[in-house]
Amino acid sequence: MGFCCTASLVIFLSLVLQVRLDKPALAESASDYTALVYRGCGKEGASPGQYSEALRSLLDSLVAQSSQVKFRATNASAPVSGLFQCRGDLSNSECHDCVSQAQQMAVSVCGDAATAARVQFSGCYVLYSASGVSLNYGSELLYKACSATDVAGAGFEERRDMALQTMSDQVSKTHGFYATVFESVYVLAQCEGDVDDGDCGECVKTAVQKAQVECGSSIGGEAYLDKCFITYSYTPNGVPKTASVSSSTGSTTNKRTTADFILICAAVAGTVVVCMVLARSRRKK
Repeated sequence: MGFCCTASLVIFLSLVLQVRLDKPALAESASDYTALVYRGCGKEGASPGQYSEALRSLLDSLVAQSSQVKFRATNASAPVSGLFQCRGDLSNSECHDCVSQAQQMAVSVCGDAATAARVQFSGCYVLYSASGVSLNYGSELLYKACSATDVAGAGFEERRDMALQTMSDQVSKTHGFYATVFESVYVLAQCEGDVDDGDCGECVKTAVQKAQVECGSSIGGEAYLDKCFITYSYTPNGVPKTASVSSSTGSTTNKRTTADFILICAAVAGTVVVCMVLARSRRKK
């Protein structure tokens, strides 16, 4: 096989591989990680001036760190303390964008004299509170949402419960973030970054129980507690575009399918055949 043909093979394969590998992960192609889930504001009781400056400094620091890590909590003994967390499948740039927009909403909605604020987007949340103000709500349900569509009698609840059970069992083994699809039911759970694995598992189990009670046979549901949240949805047409699926280690994956492998093999075989034909035609000349 001549150099020209070999070079063509290399170039063609590189293009095929580039097309397949450059295909973005589902979460990376999603654009709704800044969709508002809920928000809440404390009373306006903080003294203006010094508190406002401390709050601005805190939020600027959180935003800056969000381009490097997905969770950060500040010292609770400061005049105003806070934290942010991004969903485990977001990129660093998406996390930074999400946190930046969340803190902007917190200030614009709650003002710079609010003793506490929390803004929850689909991809991240930001919260802060003045010294002495507790935001620990234990196992209380902070927010829930249920789909208006029910699928009672279709075996959905059994599949949903199995998916939620798998998620509950695995999230403590994947350091606080887990997502998977089980028989067309997509589930995702995440715990706050400073929660240990055992407490994370318990928090998720509590959230699951509340979602099951609150949402019944709805095909989708969300439950947000103080230290964790869970979401599930029926996905007969595949994983939703706003989601990704975790591997056994909890990291986002974009696995190449059998179809990808077949395409690459076909490309190799096709290119080899073309090169053989060209080589034979040259010998005849």
